[in-house]
Amino acid sequence: MTTLAFAVLLGASLLGYALNRQAASAIHAGGTRLHSLSNHHGLYALLLVLVPVLVLILAWLALQGPVIDRLTMAGLPEGTLEALDGGGAQLVLAEIKSLAGGRVFGDPEPWKQVAAERYASLRLLSGQMLLAVVAGLSAIILFFARSRVGAGFRARQRVEGIVSGLMIFCSVAAIFTTVGIVAALLFETLRFLEMVPLTEFLFGTNWEPQIPIREGQVAAEGAFGWLPVILGTLVITVVALLLAVPVGLLSAIYLHEFAPARLRAVAKPVLEILAGVPTVVYGFFAILVVAPAIRDFGAAIGLPVSPNTALAAGSVMGVMLIPFISSFSDDALSAVPRSLRDGALALGATRAETVLNVLFPAALPGIVGGVLLAVSRAIGETMIVVMAAGLIAKMTVNPLDSVTTVTVQIVTLLIGDTSFDNPKTLAAFALGMMLFLVTLAINVFALRIVRKYREAYD
Repeated sequence: MTTLAFAVLLGASLLGYALNRQAASAIHAGGTRLHSLSNHHGLYALLLVLVPVLVLILAWLALQGPVIDRLTMAGLPEGTLEALDGGGAQLVLAEIKSLAGGRVFGDPEPWKQVAAERYASLRLLSGQMLLAVVAGLSAIILFFARSRVGAGFRARQRVEGIVSGLMIFCSVAAIFTTVGIVAALLFETLRFLEMVPLTEFLFGTNWEPQIPIREGQVAAEGAFGWLPVILGTLVITVVALLLAVPVGLLSAIYLHEFAPARLRAVAKPVLEILAGVPTVVYGFFAILVVAPAIRDFGAAIGLPVSPNTALAAGSVMGVMLIPFISSFSDDALSAVPRSLRDGALALGATRAETVLNVLFPAALPGIVGGVLLAVSRAIGETMIVVMAAGLIAKMTVNPLDSVTTVTVQIVTLLIGDTSFDNPKTLAAFALGMMLFLVTLAINVFALRIVRKYREAYD
């Protein structure tokens, strides 16, 4: 029924567009001058049907589940739930839903079968009511929209008003979503800090959330100093950027300024294919090709190399980041006004001098933005690090050693059935909050640089 309701909505919207557009065209063909184009009259009917009815469907779908669950549980025989707590009642409801869906395990009690039939009938009734309401409301709105078609009706302004309202709604939803995410992180972080002192978390040099290191520790379940974790993150990020930044910048400069047009048309799309490769593929490449090669090279020259190394993970991550930096740099170079380039060449500068002294400084805001975006991507990468760098948190800057990152530890802490009142689980939210603050600082820094240099060159 839900799919049918969406189909009715789509059909009514398109029908409204066609009816209003045809009516407006007929008026215009009769010699009457319309305030708005025929397309605007059609769009007005389409949006007038689509927006409110879609909101109604989404609200209906959001509310029907809890309402039907409550009605189903209220219809159970008296005394059925008296001996059960909240979890037991949820298990009974889940079994009723399974029976209603035709998934019968064992020999259920008759009252559960009756409840399942009631649950299925309520869902069917809800679907039928939704379909009827959608069809009726769409017809009413269609009739109203059709009656508005006329020479003096300002359809374009109405369409712009509806679209403006949608954009405002999307902006507000994005803002509140961000606020909600930050609030959830902050709330769970404060719960974690009630169990682990802030000084131990910020300045502790041991990260062993699964192993107690001393008797009577505050959390009594491990060490929660985040310094080894963020240090491992920085080591891998630095290795990745040392490879990605020069290669990405030089490839962008070559493709933009020196490469023949035919070579650029082929090389640039091929380079950007790297950005579409799944990170798990990079992880396989790191663990099967790069890490063994580094180990063999280290053994050949007598260097101790761990089986999983930050160098392997960081170098493969750098390959993954090359298209980001190259693409952003190329776009930034292309955005530089051509008059600057032509002026430099007219004054006798070579192409290399023009790139180095004119184009590159003018494109610096875009280039820095691309690099810092790559930094954020490197800090947040998880899959490659899990497969190639390991899970051990160490206070080391040796790229040939095993390290771990913030995101890897967050994933590790949230795997399993650990309850959310445990410091080992809540530590994931504390790490998430610190990661959020670090990336926020990077973005603010990037924004400042972009604004500063944009003012100088605009």
